[in-house]
Formats: sequence, structure tokens, C-alpha cells
Amino acid sequence: MPSPAEMLLVYVTCGDGEEARRIGRVLVEERLAACVNFRGHESIYRWHGAIESASEWGLLAKTTRACWPALEMRVRALHSYSLPCIIAWPLAEGLPPYLDWIEESTEVPS
Repeated sequence: MPSPAEMLLVYVTCGDGEEARRIGRVLVEERLAACVNFRGHESIYRWHGAIESASEWGLLAKTTRACWPALEMRVRALHSYSLPCIIAWPLAEGLPPYLDWIEESTEVPS
């Protein structure tokens, strides 16, 4: 059984739902993520010295620490933002069969 610490939740913000779904599909098809969830939200942020707000879509990918470098590079290649939010958190705990499924559903590119 994999350790929860070897699993990551990766959060990415996208300009719209179409971009989020396109990136998420690629991550799952290429086995860089086992599953990706999507949610629309409003963001307020500082950009180039000004306070901005925008509608964005977030995606949450379940993956392994070993897949992180390839996943991060793939998102950057597919993303429309010049500086995309791509951040990851390690899991503290998880249902063992679910962690097994994440590990079985992902693959580090050769």
C-alpha cells in the first residue's frame, strides 16, 4: 500500500471551464493524474500592482509525488496563463484502497 505522503492533490486555476476540462482530460489520458475534479469560482488577486478580479475554473488532480514533475510541465505547456497557479499538497491520510487506485491509475512517463 502506498503511503499517503506519496500522494498529492494538485490545484490549478484556468481561465474557463473549457480550458480546465481540456487540461484535466490530458492529465488523465496521459496517466499523470488518476482523477480530476472541476469547479467554477471567482478570484480576487494582485497582478502587476493592481487588484484584479475574474471568473476562473479550478481543477483538482489526484496524483503521485513521482508524477509531479511531468504533470507540472504538461500543465505549463497546455495553459493559457503566463504564470499559472500550479500548487500541490501532500495527503496526510487517505482510504487505503483509494490510494492504491491512484497509484495504479498513474504512471511516471519514461
